[in-house]
Amino acid sequence: MINRRLVIAGAAALAFSATAASAQDWKTKYPELTFAVVPAENASGVTERWAPFISYLSKELGVKVNLRIANDYAAVIEGQRTGTIHVASYGSASFARARLTGVHTDAFAHDRNIDGTTGYYSMFFVLAKSPYKSIDDLKGKNLGLVDPNSTSGNNVPRFELNKMQITDAESYFGKVVFTGSHENALLALSQGTVDVAANQWTADNDSTLAQMLTKGMLKNADGSAMKKEDFRIVHKSAPILNGPYAVLTDMPADLKASIEKAFFEAPAKDKAAFDRLSDGQKKDFAPATTKDWDGMIELIKFVDSLRKKKAS
Repeated sequence: MINRRLVIAGAAALAFSATAASAQDWKTKYPELTFAVVPAENASGVTERWAPFISYLSKELGVKVNLRIANDYAAVIEGQRTGTIHVASYGSASFARARLTGVHTDAFAHDRNIDGTTGYYSMFFVLAKSPYKSIDDLKGKNLGLVDPNSTSGNNVPRFELNKMQITDAESYFGKVVFTGSHENALLALSQGTVDVAANQWTADNDSTLAQMLTKGMLKNADGSAMKKEDFRIVHKSAPILNGPYAVLTDMPADLKASIEKAFFEAPAKDKAAFDRLSDGQKKDFAPATTKDWDGMIELIKFVDSLRKKKAS
């Protein structure tokens, strides 16, 4: 009589062998993976922030993961379109733009804030010493935006302005400047290059402004470090869903599953690397699906329509 334990053990061994062989198959096809992020800060700061997590991913996946610091959101979109970027950190608007332009990419996670929420806001900041108390006070003044594909730094601000009957920012403000990054927008504000700047904000201690103040990056004219009290918020948007982490649709299912598993286990397996990403201001990665950003696609279409009306 065949021993039942031997049958079970044999079946388990076969299953393990099949799984191992499958993993080896994708590792042969993907001996290296590229993970891309768009910098909200200078390149050296991004590398310092992300390097520990990239090392963690390499260890967990068993293949080398390379960090790519993209010049802008468009570079991430095009990198996934051509298949040279396997995993990407998107903003909500840039992910919507990728989908609208036919990029085959699937969202699987996004950040969960320390309080358990999964959203943030777009803010219009001015200097506290300025006379500006509202958007109405800023007509004819200079506006600093981030990037055409930035969620909190361009698309949501334009949507919010439209709700105030400002359908053409370029006509309302004296000048509209794309600064290239969230940090640059706040630097431009602190230096007087712009009078108001759009930027992302989750909480007082979880924003680009908070990170820059902690690093002493924002200075007064006399060289002294600026403080939170030196800035004022003149408008706060409706909540925005935290941007997704996304993988190429056509990658092997077991590879995508391995990436997801590594992400969701990161806060427990390598808390130091996970906390470094957000200065300890995020709780974990929350599961997500591509459809979660369908609403953002509609917002992007609306902002595009405003631009087309202006051009016509």
